[in-house]
Amino acid sequence: MKAFKLFTFLLILFVSDAYSQQKKFEVISPDGSIKIAITLSDKIYYSLLVENKVLMSDGFLGLNLRNKVLGANPKLLSSKTGHITEIIKPAVPLKFSSVSNDYNYLMLNFKGSYSVEFRVFNDGIAYRFITSEKGDIEVINEDFAINFPDNYLLHLQQPDGFKTSSEEAYTHIESKDWKAADKMSTLPVLIETKKQYKMLISESDLSDYPGMFLKGTSAGVVATFPKVPLEFGPDGDRSLKILKEADYIAKTKGTRNFPWRYFVITKDDRQLIENTMTLKLAPKSELKDAAWIKPGQASWEWWNDASPYGPDVNFVSGYNLDTYKYYIDFASKFGIRYIIMDEGWAMSTTDPYTPNPKVDLKELIRYGKEKKVGIVLWLTWLTVDRNMELFKTFNEWGIAGVKIDFMDRSDQVMVNYYENVIKEAAKHQLFVDFHGAFKPSGLEYKYPNLISYEGVRGMERMNECTPDNSVYYPFIRNAVGPMDYTPGAMLSMQPEVYISERPNSASIGTRAYQLALYVVFESGIQMLADNPTLYYRNLDCTEFITSVPTTWDETKALSAKAGELAVVAKRKGDKWFIGAITNGKETERNLTINFDFLAKGKTYTMTYFEDGINAGRQAMDYRKKTRQIKKGDTITIKMVRNGGWAAKLE
Repeated sequence: MKAFKLFTFLLILFVSDAYSQQKKFEVISPDGSIKIAITLSDKIYYSLLVENKVLMSDGFLGLNLRNKVLGANPKLLSSKTGHITEIIKPAVPLKFSSVSNDYNYLMLNFKGSYSVEFRVFNDGIAYRFITSEKGDIEVINEDFAINFPDNYLLHLQQPDGFKTSSEEAYTHIESKDWKAADKMSTLPVLIETKKQYKMLISESDLSDYPGMFLKGTSAGVVATFPKVPLEFGPDGDRSLKILKEADYIAKTKGTRNFPWRYFVITKDDRQLIENTMTLKLAPKSELKDAAWIKPGQASWEWWNDASPYGPDVNFVSGYNLDTYKYYIDFASKFGIRYIIMDEGWAMSTTDPYTPNPKVDLKELIRYGKEKKVGIVLWLTWLTVDRNMELFKTFNEWGIAGVKIDFMDRSDQVMVNYYENVIKEAAKHQLFVDFHGAFKPSGLEYKYPNLISYEGVRGMERMNECTPDNSVYYPFIRNAVGPMDYTPGAMLSMQPEVYISERPNSASIGTRAYQLALYVVFESGIQMLADNPTLYYRNLDCTEFITSVPTTWDETKALSAKAGELAVVAKRKGDKWFIGAITNGKETERNLTINFDFLAKGKTYTMTYFEDGINAGRQAMDYRKKTRQIKKGDTITIKMVRNGGWAAKLE
């Protein structure tokens, strides 16, 4: 018996020693195209190879806790590899109603009560830390460092600091020129490797932890994080000043999964548009029943300053009962599911329980139900934070959802605020649209009543919202999750003649470009930002816009080049929609669309809108046409500068 115990002990010692001697691991994607090579030495290093080309070399990862650094001189205890194939059916299908999740994984378990999990997909890689410490831990910092073997082109959104609404225009800078002292970048970040490949960096399953930012180095990029705020001071009716910060970025449970850091990798820009990496790494839904969540379009009064006019408007327009009933009538006529009542519906931005008496909210809720139009109310995040019971009250009133604004932070306290809000809203069957928000990071799948985020330089920015910037969104911001851009302008202008001010708000780009945005951009709630008066006067455009769904069974990018053009086809049931947008750098673009994605043996009637002959100068010019299309047909479309093309096939 003693001999057997001795043998067992020696065997365990041998196996442990064998693990401790193993310093290199590889994980390869199911199709064999992507490989991550991991080396254990003084740190956990990894390199990324695609088709045997090195895209990143000797990046490293680590988690710096109060009393130790996970990943420093790692001692391997065991490892496990495997392959997973599953089908995910998201409650709010923004790209696909059914998503195949197929990957190979490696789990490395280390001495010190932690593990690192790597996953390699056919379109990217991801990793995360997993800890099993007792009690709470303080995370001082996290090491996320990647090195570039060459000079890469980076597409960044660079705020002045951690306080940001994530609405900065993209900057485009070579990696060698992004210095440590320069402005940092929010996520997501798009990297052009100059080896045909692009990499999109973001995160998923962000919970009880700050959002990650990136900074440049002489060799690549590293992570930086906002610290935990400890004391706040007043800063108006919709914000707080941080007066004191901790020396750590998170205080959290010692046993937990940390956020995924992921890279979508492709040499075909269409794959960036179609990717579902945030979903594939997100936690499963916490809601047992999500059938009550109803994504849809909304008529929105703020952008046009609640100013309907004309012979059918026999009342003083503004933020009052008659005007909102007019918006409800408009929404009802075109099957628009919601109206949004922005700032002004309440007597005060700090009191969510006392409506503006000019509005008569109770009567509007009754009238909306009669017309089958739901009401969404705007609130500041600070008011919600101080009145979390309002969700119960709003449910009792009959409110459908809330638009919450001005968070402008992504430290641990604010990330937790998002989750607390969406959980409380779900208890009372209200959906949420976050404005002044950071990017989607998986919470929208954990709680699918979170149907959109802003975090984008959308049309409310007027002349600052240009197609040259917006055409990057399908490849960067919208590629990681829903995006409330607020499209729908009926006054369209080219940039050199642009002038706009509420109530006569206008957009840069052609009319066909505006129509195409409803197909190209994805959001669980999609605005009709302009005045009902103008939608009535542009009936053919309005009928097209209001026919476009906000959730989809299938998404197929037909042609794409980041920053230049995006042509996207989307299917809902047996209907297809196509949207195409381009920037302002070329006078004219001609593209051939192949309809080989259509069902065989069926003929479709295609109604489409194209840039008119004078749209390059007068952006209002467009043509509406109809033709028959079947599988295998091709057509050539023309887009002028800042132009577009939009179609419906049924």
